[in-house]
Amino acid sequence: MYDARLSELTRAIRTVAVTGTNGKTTTTSMLAAVARAAGEPWARVTTLGMWAGGERVAEDGSMASFVRCVERAVESGARTLALETTSRSLAAGFARRWPPDVAVFTNLSRDHLDRHGTVEAYLAAKAQLFLALPAGGTAVLNADDPASALLAEVLPRGVVSRGWSVGESRPQHVATPVTLRASGVVASRRGTRVELAGSALAERLGGALHLRVAGRVHAHNALAAAVAADALGYDPDAIRAALESFEAVPGRFEVVAHEPLVVVDFAHTPDALAQTLRAARELVAPDGGRVVCVFGCGGDRDRGKRPEMGTIADAEADLVVLTNDNPRTESPEAIADMVAEGARGQAGWTRELDRRAAIRLAIQEANRVDAVVIAGRGHEAVQIVGTERRPFSDADVARQALAAIT
Repeated sequence: MYDARLSELTRAIRTVAVTGTNGKTTTTSMLAAVARAAGEPWARVTTLGMWAGGERVAEDGSMASFVRCVERAVESGARTLALETTSRSLAAGFARRWPPDVAVFTNLSRDHLDRHGTVEAYLAAKAQLFLALPAGGTAVLNADDPASALLAEVLPRGVVSRGWSVGESRPQHVATPVTLRASGVVASRRGTRVELAGSALAERLGGALHLRVAGRVHAHNALAAAVAADALGYDPDAIRAALESFEAVPGRFEVVAHEPLVVVDFAHTPDALAQTLRAARELVAPDGGRVVCVFGCGGDRDRGKRPEMGTIADAEADLVVLTNDNPRTESPEAIADMVAEGARGQAGWTRELDRRAAIRLAIQEANRVDAVVIAGRGHEAVQIVGTERRPFSDADVARQALAAIT
């Protein structure tokens, strides 16, 4: 029922769409920030909500809300829609109904196998975004991820391919020109400096980016956004200003406190958890700090990743506080048992299935130089237990715990 209206609207605004396992929301938000820095009304659609002309339009992901958001964006004079696209929407054919002008691939790791069945099917869903690119469109690919090579092979005729990399050696995974590469990343609790290897875009950006957000993971997001924004023709001064003033998206390596470092992150996949814990380790290593990880796994979702995430937490953290996530209709104890199967005895483990008590325990255990990573739920404001949705914010609970010990 919306196809005719969607066809009209696609001609009224250009779209930069972002897909991948991790980093979609942050990269999309960075792209909207570039439009804002360029002095334009901005429009953004993510899993956190929909905004047009700087105003929130909706929180749900319905097609009716999407159409209303785009209409509002066009009315406000926005030129660019920054759009997060999930594997679920792509598998349902969304990209055919709303083809992008620029498509960004962040990475691929295990996720949503309960829905797609195999990693190959999961990637095939992501690939729909790139198959929908028109001649003259641009694919922005993560040259550090092997899956990019497969995406590069299926690009339609006439699509331009650009790569980006945070690897310090020459990327090997995709036969795509690397438009922007980090030659070095230095992360601290107060921000992240990204040195750029010589290239035309690196020169236009001044040779380095001084990000306000902490954590190496943000270097990946920033370079992806920079290459995509450049493909859209945005001025490098606007790109640099937007990225250097960008503040973290709620629940995406969100720094709640600095001493101890307390981070809330949505990491709910094996790769995301590993990257988040390594980023935290890098931030506390100069002071000899420990990494304390609070996490669990969601119920009624991919069970195979549970012991894998247990192994990762065991290897990357010094202390693991195993707790409840969103158990839904599964037994919290049974979920925790599956996660604990992955432990190899490298870290200390404590089980506390009351998530509020687990967060409080981790923060009380941490010293000033330590890092506490609260992973799995990120921005979520409710915890799903059975069929009940209970108000619960990891960041708010962490702040309460911090206030109680100061």
